[in-house]
Parts: sequence; structure tokens; C-alpha cells
Amino acid sequence: MNFVEELNWRGMIHDIMPGTEEQLQKELTSAYVGIDPTADSLHIGHLVGVMMLKHLQLAGHKPIALIGGATGMIGDPSGKSQERNLLDEETLRHNQQCLKAQLNRFLDFDSGEPNAAELVNNYDWMKDYSFLEFIRDIGKHLTVNYMMSKDSVKKRLGEEAKVGMSFTEFSYQLVQGTDFLHLYRAKNCKLQMGGSDQWGNITTGTELIRRKESGEAFALTCPLITKADGTKFGKTESGNVWLDAKLTSPYKFYQFWLNTSDEDAEKYIKIFTLLNKEEVNELVVKHREAPHARELQKRLAEEVTVMVHSREDYDMAVEASQILFGRGTAENLKKLDEQTFLAIFEGVPQFRVSKAELAAGINVVDLLADTAAVFPSKGELRRTIKGNGLSINKDKITDQELVVNDDYLIGNKYILVQKGKKNYFLLIAE
Repeated sequence: MNFVEELNWRGMIHDIMPGTEEQLQKELTSAYVGIDPTADSLHIGHLVGVMMLKHLQLAGHKPIALIGGATGMIGDPSGKSQERNLLDEETLRHNQQCLKAQLNRFLDFDSGEPNAAELVNNYDWMKDYSFLEFIRDIGKHLTVNYMMSKDSVKKRLGEEAKVGMSFTEFSYQLVQGTDFLHLYRAKNCKLQMGGSDQWGNITTGTELIRRKESGEAFALTCPLITKADGTKFGKTESGNVWLDAKLTSPYKFYQFWLNTSDEDAEKYIKIFTLLNKEEVNELVVKHREAPHARELQKRLAEEVTVMVHSREDYDMAVEASQILFGRGTAENLKKLDEQTFLAIFEGVPQFRVSKAELAAGINVVDLLADTAAVFPSKGELRRTIKGNGLSINKDKITDQELVVNDDYLIGNKYILVQKGKKNYFLLIAE
């Protein structure tokens, strides 16, 4: 597989330094991507860089994932309008372990092959540098004029910038350049990859390698992912879409991809899946013939959810979606774990009921009109039952004398009430 050609058709190349493709064709090449360790989970914004490393390994080259422990203590000015919070070493080490576990799902670290992936942390080599050594060994090789010419610096120092830039942030590109220099020396790493906003920082590294080692190193960046409507990719109203199931449930993760626009789905299926050109083209043609079937979104959501979570999590997410949109059964409902159950019915009106009262049994009319005011009156509730419009836990209720007890509890805690097709209510037993 030609790595550059592969990324090209997937729309994953923004800038590439001349000679990069020739270097990759010449020999097994090590390349790295820096990953910000400010959280203990990756989010989908990181996935582009991770997929670049995955394609690199599939093409026979060696991926290096660099956890930015030192740079996480500084804060990267690229694409930021203000300085970020700095982290202590204990937090960084914890985050590193969590990120390694997630990267294991994408990269082969353990095969012992020449192109097995490696994880490194720049804190390990940066922590021993004294300030005097750093400005002598690194700082004197790059002029302030050179550093000022970078877009990430210009934007923060321009007239439109609301907040200035600290010396710490200004020195960021020197620290990132030092990473590339260190990996070039220690691991013969000749390529750094990242988002297009990293181009200035990456080329600082290639320049340091040229000046200090008379060596040749390369740079490749991918476009920053955007949504067709101009809003930021990877963000929802509730914040980041995380890869950790505890932070973003597999159901919500699946829903994020399922709800992408047609235009975005065509773009994302190339970037975030391993489907080949023929498969993608076939899906795009099918989708354009019948966009209402949302074949593209369904396949995108399946591929990414299975890759990040598991086939079981994907199956549960599909079942959960069916429950919400009316096709699920009581059987499906009982199979859900609590996290998925709550994710589906987030925002649904909730009522607290006594577990002890339920254990004794309550008439359905009393329960839903008095104990929990799902219905404004008993008369309306009886009419709804008569008209076949009430379900409890997805089962139709036809008997007005029905006694509801704790056997009806899902997970020993919840009862799902449905009025008509779309109105859901959640009873929580305490």
C-alpha cells in the first residue's frame, strides 16, 4: 500500500513536504503524531491522527504515538485563543496509561515486528533539560524572526487577538521541535504528522534537524475536520464525544455518527473507517440513489462504533435506537445496561416513586395519575387505556384494574411509561 496515495484519496492530506513520498517508498520509516494528554480519554477529534498512524502501520511503516507530557505542562497556542490549564506529573502519567489502552485498539504495539507501534512521552527527555542547556542547545538555532513568522504565533499577536501570548506558549514550537530532534536521534524518526494547524510547529522540527544534524526530515498534515454547516466537528451540545464508554456511552457515540449530514458522511467514511475505495464508492452511489435510507450514515456508525467499542456495543446501540423510535420490545428493553438505558431516555420527564409502595402493588390508574403525575387526571388515563395508547415497559396496557408491583422494575429501579407513540416518562423507584 502506498501510504501517501491512500491518504490522498481519503482526503487526509493538507500539506506535504517535498520528498516525503520518496522517503516512504525508499525504506521502512518511523513517523509520529503528538497526542495531547490533558484528559484520560481520547475524543473523536484525536481520531484523525490515530487513523493516520493506523494507515501508516498498514503500509508497513512504524507509528510512534507521542504523549505530550511536557508540552501538556505548557499548552499549545495553535488554534487556541487563550492559554490552557497546566497539569501535574501524576495526572499526566495516569492519562498516559489510559490513552495507551485506547490506542491498543487501533495500533499493534506487541507483535515484535519491525514496524510495531511505540508509545513515548516527551516529559521523559524534556524533564532533564536545564533552562540554560535548552536556550544554548535549541534556542540559539532558530531566530525570533523565524518563530514569529508562524501562523500560530501571528494569530495570537495580531491586532485582532484579545489575549496576548506568554513566553511559555511562544517557546512551545521549540519544545515540539526538540521532540522531533530527539526522536530523529533516538529512533531514526524522519516524519511528523498532525493537523494543518501544526504545520508551523512541525517544520520547526525539520529545521532543527537540518541545522543541528545536517539531517533530512519530513512533514505531513491533514486538513482540520469541519462539519458542512460550519460548526466544530466532534462537539455536541453536551461537549466532546469521547472514546471512553464511561464518558460517552456507545449508544450516544453511535448516534453521533448516525446523525451526520449526507455531505459529512461522504467525507467521514473515508477518514474514519478502513473501508477501501471500491466499498466507499459503492456506498456513495447507493446513498445518492436513496438518501432517505441513510445507508452511508448507518455503515459509518457501524464501522466506527465497532472499531472504537465492540460489535456487542454496536448491536446494543442499534437495539436501543429501535426502542426509542417505536420498534423495540419489552425483551430489548430488559437487555439494556443502565448506562445505555439512561442515555436513551435522557431528558425524558422523571417521577420518583416509593419502592416499598411498589412492592405492595399499586393500581395502574392510581400510580400514573396520583403517585406519579404522568396524566393530569384519572379520566384521561382511563380514556388512553381504552384507546390502546398506554404502554408500560413497551407492553400495551389494556386493563384499568392492573396492579403494578416491583416485578415491573427494569434493573430493579426503573419503569418506562409511554403515552401514545412519542411521549415517554420514567418512574424511578427509591
